[in-house]
Amino acid sequence: MSKKKKKKYSNDSSHKNKYVQEDGAVKAKKHLGQHFLKDETVAQKIAQTLSLEGYNNVLEIGPGMGVLTKYLLQRDLDLVAMDLDEESIVYLNHSFPLEHAAILKQNNRLNVIEADFLKFDLTDLYGEEQFAITGNFPYNISSQIVFKMLEMRKQVPEFSGMFQKEVAKRICEGPGSKTYGILSVLVQAYYNAEYLFTVPPGVFDPPPKVDSGVLRLTRKKELNLPCDERLFFKVVKTAFNQRRKTIRNSLKIFNLSDNLKEDAIFDQRPEQLSVADFVTLTQKIADDPV
Repeated sequence: MSKKKKKKYSNDSSHKNKYVQEDGAVKAKKHLGQHFLKDETVAQKIAQTLSLEGYNNVLEIGPGMGVLTKYLLQRDLDLVAMDLDEESIVYLNHSFPLEHAAILKQNNRLNVIEADFLKFDLTDLYGEEQFAITGNFPYNISSQIVFKMLEMRKQVPEFSGMFQKEVAKRICEGPGSKTYGILSVLVQAYYNAEYLFTVPPGVFDPPPKVDSGVLRLTRKKELNLPCDERLFFKVVKTAFNQRRKTIRNSLKIFNLSDNLKEDAIFDQRPEQLSVADFVTLTQKIADDPV
Protein backbone atom coordinates (compact mmCIF):
# COMPACT_ATOMS: atom_id res chain seq x y z
CA MET A 1 0.00 0.00 0.00
CA SER A 2 1.28 3.43 -0.88
CA LYS A 3 2.81 5.53 1.90
CA LYS A 4 2.35 8.70 -0.13
CA LYS A 5 1.28 11.48 2.18
CA LYS A 6 -2.21 12.70 1.43
CA LYS A 7 -2.78 16.35 0.76
CA LYS A 8 -5.18 18.16 3.06
CA TYR A 9 -7.39 20.46 1.06
CA SER A 10 -8.82 23.56 2.65
CA ASN A 11 -11.38 25.95 1.28
CA ASP A 12 -11.56 29.71 1.59
CA SER A 13 -14.33 30.73 4.01
CA SER A 14 -14.41 34.36 2.92
CA HIS A 15 -17.54 33.77 0.83
CA LYS A 16 -19.54 32.29 3.70
CA ASN A 17 -22.16 35.03 3.86
CA LYS A 18 -22.55 35.06 0.09
CA TYR A 19 -23.30 31.36 -0.26
CA VAL A 20 -25.08 30.25 2.93
CA GLN A 21 -28.74 31.20 2.91
CA GLU A 22 -30.47 32.66 5.94
CA ASP A 23 -32.18 29.36 6.77
CA GLY A 24 -28.85 27.52 6.42
CA ALA A 25 -30.04 25.50 3.45
CA VAL A 26 -28.21 24.97 0.17
CA LYS A 27 -30.18 25.65 -2.99
CA ALA A 28 -30.21 22.79 -5.52
CA LYS A 29 -28.92 23.88 -8.91
CA LYS A 30 -30.48 22.49 -12.05
CA HIS A 31 -27.36 22.94 -14.18
CA LEU A 32 -25.45 20.69 -11.78
CA GLY A 33 -28.15 18.02 -11.85
CA GLN A 34 -28.70 18.38 -8.10
CA HIS A 35 -31.56 16.66 -6.26
CA PHE A 36 -30.76 16.66 -2.55
CA LEU A 37 -31.70 13.50 -0.68
CA LYS A 38 -33.75 14.34 2.41
CA ASP A 39 -34.82 10.87 3.56
CA GLU A 40 -32.73 9.77 6.55
CA THR A 41 -33.58 6.07 6.18
CA VAL A 42 -32.46 5.97 2.55
CA ALA A 43 -29.23 7.80 3.41
CA GLN A 44 -28.50 5.34 6.20
CA LYS A 45 -29.12 2.37 3.89
CA ILE A 46 -26.72 3.76 1.27
CA ALA A 47 -24.04 4.31 3.94
CA GLN A 48 -24.33 0.64 4.89
CA THR A 49 -23.83 -0.63 1.31
CA LEU A 50 -20.03 -0.49 1.68
CA SER A 51 -18.34 -3.47 3.35
CA LEU A 52 -15.10 -1.61 4.24
CA GLU A 53 -13.28 -4.92 3.72
CA GLY A 54 -9.66 -4.33 2.75
CA TYR A 55 -9.89 -0.52 2.71
CA ASN A 56 -10.93 2.43 4.87
CA ASN A 57 -10.79 5.26 2.32
CA VAL A 58 -14.17 6.39 0.98
CA LEU A 59 -14.86 9.11 -1.57
CA GLU A 60 -18.34 10.62 -1.53
CA ILE A 61 -19.30 12.43 -4.75
CA GLY A 62 -21.91 15.19 -4.54
CA PRO A 63 -22.47 15.39 -0.75
CA GLY A 64 -24.77 18.41 -1.01
CA MET A 65 -25.95 19.14 2.54
CA GLY A 66 -24.33 16.03 4.00
CA VAL A 67 -27.34 13.80 4.66
CA LEU A 68 -25.33 10.76 3.51
CA THR A 69 -22.06 12.19 4.82
CA LYS A 70 -23.16 12.09 8.45
CA TYR A 71 -24.07 8.38 8.22
CA LEU A 72 -20.80 7.54 6.52
CA LEU A 73 -18.93 9.28 9.34
CA GLN A 74 -20.66 7.00 11.84
CA ARG A 75 -18.59 4.16 10.38
CA ASP A 76 -14.87 3.55 10.87
CA LEU A 77 -13.54 5.16 7.70
CA ASP A 78 -11.62 8.10 6.26
CA LEU A 79 -14.01 10.21 4.20
CA VAL A 80 -13.43 12.68 1.40
CA ALA A 81 -16.55 14.63 0.42
CA MET A 82 -16.09 16.12 -3.06
CA ASP A 83 -18.46 18.62 -4.64
CA LEU A 84 -18.29 21.09 -7.51
CA ASP A 85 -20.88 23.36 -5.87
CA GLU A 86 -19.20 26.14 -3.87
CA GLU A 87 -22.35 26.67 -1.81
CA SER A 88 -22.30 23.04 -0.66
CA ILE A 89 -18.60 23.31 0.17
CA VAL A 90 -19.20 26.36 2.37
CA TYR A 91 -22.09 24.60 4.10
CA LEU A 92 -20.04 21.45 4.78
CA ASN A 93 -17.13 23.48 6.13
CA HIS A 94 -19.19 25.75 8.40
CA SER A 95 -22.78 24.71 9.14
CA PHE A 96 -22.34 20.93 8.98
CA PRO A 97 -19.68 20.74 11.74
CA LEU A 98 -21.89 22.81 14.05
CA GLU A 99 -25.00 20.75 13.39
CA HIS A 100 -23.23 17.39 13.73
CA ALA A 101 -20.58 18.12 16.34
CA ALA A 102 -21.25 14.86 18.19
CA ILE A 103 -20.65 12.78 15.06
CA LEU A 104 -17.45 14.63 14.19
CA LYS A 105 -16.25 14.22 17.77
CA GLN A 106 -16.37 10.46 17.21
CA ASN A 107 -14.91 10.62 13.68
CA ASN A 108 -13.30 13.81 12.46
CA ARG A 109 -11.61 12.11 9.49
CA LEU A 110 -13.54 14.26 7.01
CA ASN A 111 -11.84 16.12 4.17
CA VAL A 112 -14.09 18.46 2.16
CA ILE A 113 -12.87 19.24 -1.35
CA GLU A 114 -14.28 21.62 -3.94
CA ALA A 115 -13.49 19.89 -7.24
CA ASP A 116 -14.90 18.32 -10.38
CA PHE A 117 -14.59 14.54 -9.92
CA LEU A 118 -14.37 14.00 -13.68
CA LYS A 119 -11.30 16.25 -13.93
CA PHE A 120 -9.66 15.65 -10.56
CA ASP A 121 -6.48 13.55 -10.34
CA LEU A 122 -7.35 11.09 -7.57
CA THR A 123 -3.74 9.98 -7.18
CA ASP A 124 -3.24 13.35 -5.46
CA LEU A 125 -5.52 12.02 -2.73
CA TYR A 126 -4.86 8.32 -2.59
CA GLY A 127 -1.59 7.57 -4.34
CA GLU A 128 -1.87 3.83 -4.98
CA GLU A 129 -4.18 3.11 -2.01
CA GLN A 130 -7.54 1.40 -2.32
CA PHE A 131 -10.69 3.51 -1.96
CA ALA A 132 -14.42 3.04 -2.41
CA ILE A 133 -16.76 5.50 -4.14
CA THR A 134 -20.32 6.29 -3.08
CA GLY A 135 -22.83 9.10 -3.32
CA ASN A 136 -26.12 10.47 -4.49
CA PHE A 137 -24.68 11.09 -7.92
CA PRO A 138 -25.63 14.08 -10.10
CA TYR A 139 -27.81 12.40 -12.71
CA ASN A 140 -26.44 14.38 -15.64
CA ILE A 141 -22.92 12.95 -15.20
CA SER A 142 -23.62 9.59 -13.53
CA SER A 143 -22.54 7.48 -16.52
CA GLN A 144 -19.34 9.49 -16.85
CA ILE A 145 -18.62 8.85 -13.17
CA VAL A 146 -18.85 5.10 -13.81
CA PHE A 147 -16.53 5.29 -16.83
CA LYS A 148 -13.92 7.17 -14.77
CA MET A 149 -14.30 4.63 -11.97
CA LEU A 150 -13.56 1.86 -14.47
CA GLU A 151 -10.32 3.60 -15.43
CA MET A 152 -9.27 3.34 -11.76
CA ARG A 153 -10.72 -0.14 -11.18
CA LYS A 154 -7.47 -1.49 -9.72
CA GLN A 155 -7.90 0.93 -6.80
CA VAL A 156 -11.70 0.78 -6.40
CA PRO A 157 -12.87 -2.47 -4.76
CA GLU A 158 -16.42 -1.21 -4.16
CA PHE A 159 -18.73 1.37 -5.67
CA SER A 160 -22.27 2.16 -4.56
CA GLY A 161 -24.81 4.92 -4.82
CA MET A 162 -27.87 6.52 -6.31
CA PHE A 163 -28.63 6.84 -10.03
CA GLN A 164 -31.68 7.37 -12.12
CA LYS A 165 -33.45 4.01 -11.90
CA GLU A 166 -33.11 3.49 -15.66
CA VAL A 167 -29.32 3.93 -15.51
CA ALA A 168 -28.90 1.77 -12.40
CA LYS A 169 -30.96 -1.02 -13.99
CA ARG A 170 -28.95 -0.76 -17.22
CA ILE A 171 -25.65 -1.16 -15.38
CA CYS A 172 -26.91 -4.30 -13.62
CA GLU A 173 -28.81 -5.78 -16.59
CA GLY A 174 -27.87 -9.09 -18.20
CA PRO A 175 -27.76 -10.11 -21.89
CA GLY A 176 -31.01 -10.44 -23.81
CA SER A 177 -32.49 -7.18 -22.52
CA LYS A 178 -33.10 -4.05 -24.56
CA THR A 179 -31.43 -1.98 -21.83
CA TYR A 180 -28.30 -4.17 -21.72
CA GLY A 181 -25.51 -2.14 -23.28
CA ILE A 182 -22.02 -0.67 -23.10
CA LEU A 183 -22.13 0.16 -19.39
CA SER A 184 -23.56 -3.26 -18.55
CA VAL A 185 -20.76 -5.17 -20.29
CA LEU A 186 -17.83 -2.98 -19.25
CA VAL A 187 -18.89 -2.80 -15.60
CA GLN A 188 -19.75 -6.49 -15.32
CA ALA A 189 -16.43 -7.48 -16.89
CA TYR A 190 -14.76 -6.34 -13.66
CA TYR A 191 -17.50 -6.08 -11.02
CA ASN A 192 -20.41 -8.05 -9.65
CA ALA A 193 -23.36 -5.67 -10.05
CA GLU A 194 -26.36 -5.64 -7.72
CA TYR A 195 -29.47 -3.50 -8.04
CA LEU A 196 -30.42 -2.96 -4.39
CA PHE A 197 -33.60 -0.89 -4.17
CA THR A 198 -35.78 1.74 -5.83
CA VAL A 199 -36.24 5.24 -4.43
CA PRO A 200 -39.32 7.39 -5.24
CA PRO A 201 -39.04 11.05 -6.31
CA GLY A 202 -40.59 12.39 -3.11
CA VAL A 203 -37.50 11.75 -0.99
CA PHE A 204 -35.57 14.45 -2.86
CA ASP A 205 -35.61 18.24 -2.87
CA PRO A 206 -36.49 19.14 -5.55
CA PRO A 207 -38.10 15.83 -6.59
CA PRO A 208 -36.87 14.48 -9.95
CA LYS A 209 -39.37 13.41 -12.59
CA VAL A 210 -38.28 9.76 -12.44
CA ASP A 211 -37.63 7.04 -9.88
CA SER A 212 -34.09 6.51 -8.66
CA GLY A 213 -32.21 3.32 -7.92
CA VAL A 214 -29.36 2.32 -5.62
CA LEU A 215 -26.77 -0.20 -6.77
CA ARG A 216 -23.59 -1.79 -5.47
CA LEU A 217 -20.59 -2.93 -7.49
CA THR A 218 -18.10 -5.35 -5.92
CA ARG A 219 -14.85 -5.88 -7.78
CA LYS A 220 -14.12 -9.41 -8.96
CA LYS A 221 -11.01 -11.18 -7.68
CA GLU A 222 -9.57 -11.51 -11.19
CA LEU A 223 -8.84 -7.99 -12.40
CA ASN A 224 -7.40 -8.82 -15.81
CA LEU A 225 -9.40 -10.13 -18.76
CA PRO A 226 -7.91 -12.94 -20.89
CA CYS A 227 -7.80 -10.65 -23.92
CA ASP A 228 -6.48 -7.29 -25.09
CA GLU A 229 -8.45 -5.00 -22.78
CA ARG A 230 -8.12 -1.89 -24.95
CA LEU A 231 -9.46 -3.86 -27.88
CA PHE A 232 -12.23 -5.29 -25.65
CA PHE A 233 -13.45 -1.76 -24.80
CA LYS A 234 -13.34 -0.78 -28.47
CA VAL A 235 -15.22 -3.89 -29.61
CA VAL A 236 -17.97 -3.44 -27.00
CA LYS A 237 -18.48 0.26 -27.73
CA THR A 238 -18.43 -0.22 -31.51
CA ALA A 239 -20.87 -3.12 -31.39
CA PHE A 240 -23.45 -1.27 -29.27
CA ASN A 241 -23.16 1.94 -31.26
CA GLN A 242 -25.11 0.02 -33.93
CA ARG A 243 -26.97 -2.32 -31.62
CA ARG A 244 -29.74 -3.18 -34.09
CA LYS A 245 -27.25 -4.67 -36.52
CA THR A 246 -25.58 -8.04 -36.31
CA ILE A 247 -22.01 -8.16 -35.04
CA ARG A 248 -20.89 -8.85 -38.61
CA ASN A 249 -22.27 -5.49 -39.77
CA SER A 250 -21.56 -3.38 -36.68
CA LEU A 251 -17.86 -4.33 -36.64
CA LYS A 252 -17.12 -3.62 -40.31
CA ILE A 253 -14.56 -0.97 -39.35
CA PHE A 254 -12.26 -3.73 -38.12
CA ASN A 255 -11.82 -5.05 -41.71
CA LEU A 256 -12.08 -8.66 -40.58
CA SER A 257 -11.32 -11.62 -42.80
CA ASP A 258 -14.17 -13.34 -44.63
CA ASN A 259 -13.25 -16.55 -42.88
CA LEU A 260 -13.65 -15.02 -39.41
CA LYS A 261 -16.95 -13.36 -40.32
CA GLU A 262 -18.40 -16.80 -41.04
CA ASP A 263 -18.14 -17.62 -37.33
CA ALA A 264 -21.61 -18.04 -35.78
CA ILE A 265 -20.94 -15.33 -33.18
CA PHE A 266 -21.13 -12.74 -35.97
CA ASP A 267 -24.77 -13.67 -36.66
CA GLN A 268 -25.84 -12.32 -33.28
CA ARG A 269 -26.69 -8.82 -32.12
CA PRO A 270 -24.66 -7.22 -29.32
CA GLU A 271 -27.38 -7.48 -26.66
CA GLN A 272 -27.31 -11.26 -27.12
CA LEU A 273 -23.64 -11.56 -26.10
CA SER A 274 -22.54 -12.07 -22.49
CA VAL A 275 -19.34 -10.58 -21.08
CA ALA A 276 -17.64 -13.92 -21.73
CA ASP A 277 -18.89 -13.85 -25.33
CA PHE A 278 -17.40 -10.38 -25.84
CA VAL A 279 -14.09 -11.62 -24.41
CA THR A 280 -14.17 -14.52 -26.87
CA LEU A 281 -15.08 -12.17 -29.71
CA THR A 282 -12.17 -9.90 -28.81
CA GLN A 283 -9.79 -12.86 -28.79
CA LYS A 284 -11.01 -13.95 -32.24
CA ILE A 285 -10.53 -10.44 -33.65
CA ALA A 286 -7.05 -10.16 -32.13
CA ASP A 287 -6.06 -13.48 -33.70
CA ASP A 288 -7.54 -12.68 -37.12
CA PRO A 289 -4.67 -12.85 -39.66
CA VAL A 290 -6.00 -9.94 -41.77
